[in-house]
Amino acid sequence: MALDDEAIAAFARDGVACLRSVLDPGEVAEAAAAIDAVLARPGPLAQVASRPDDPGAFTEDFRRWQEIPQIERLARHSRVPALAAALMATPRVRFYHDHVLVKEGGTTQRTPWHQDQPYYNVDGRGVSAWIPVDPVPADGCLELVAGSHRGPWLMPRTFLAKEARWFPAGSLAELPDIEAEPERFDIRRFELRPGDAIFFDFLTVHGAPGFPHRGRRRVLSLRYLSAGARHAPRAWRTSPPFDDLKAGLPAGADLDHPLFPVVWPA
Repeated sequence: MALDDEAIAAFARDGVACLRSVLDPGEVAEAAAAIDAVLARPGPLAQVASRPDDPGAFTEDFRRWQEIPQIERLARHSRVPALAAALMATPRVRFYHDHVLVKEGGTTQRTPWHQDQPYYNVDGRGVSAWIPVDPVPADGCLELVAGSHRGPWLMPRTFLAKEARWFPAGSLAELPDIEAEPERFDIRRFELRPGDAIFFDFLTVHGAPGFPHRGRRRVLSLRYLSAGARHAPRAWRTSPPFDDLKAGLPAGADLDHPLFPVVWPA
């Protein structure tokens, strides 16, 4: 799958792109098996991100690629790394981490609007590929604010309690109330088939509704770093945490570490 200059320019302008059939049917089956393995054996970072009284459930897990071969293969050897490189216009791509997101049918919990970058332990450009293995109607899809990747960084808060656990309160601007005035924003959402992918910049503001449908919305998100990304240790625990980097990788260093393998060029 090659991207033309127009697609690359549109991503630079909008910070979001929907690409079709990024994974072939065999790879979709691999991704589905990987997600099911994650659900069957949750890792130490797994969490239920919906309230106990929700009629459905929203389950997340992080950083499972070293244990689950299908995730590693897709992260390294599918089309995804090359597409990430083209969209970021970077000569080198490192894999950052994987994130499994599953909303059961009937889940009412909304994923609040947020940027990913402020939760992370890296500075520099990155891109996420949000890849469903189930059909996703537009009203159950990830929603993204086009152009918001140009900044600024906005205050990260916990999704349920709205606590400022990362940057100190008042140190970053707060997110606008997008729900109150959605017409002020260029909100993108898509109807997706299994193996389609939404690519978005780490600074693109995004959120997601509940999943008011039968079945599940299983998603594998693969996240990548550009050549300019650097380690940025924080005074707090990042999401996801990388406690294993506290020794041996100084602030400002290139992320030359086995946790972040170079995946493009292959």
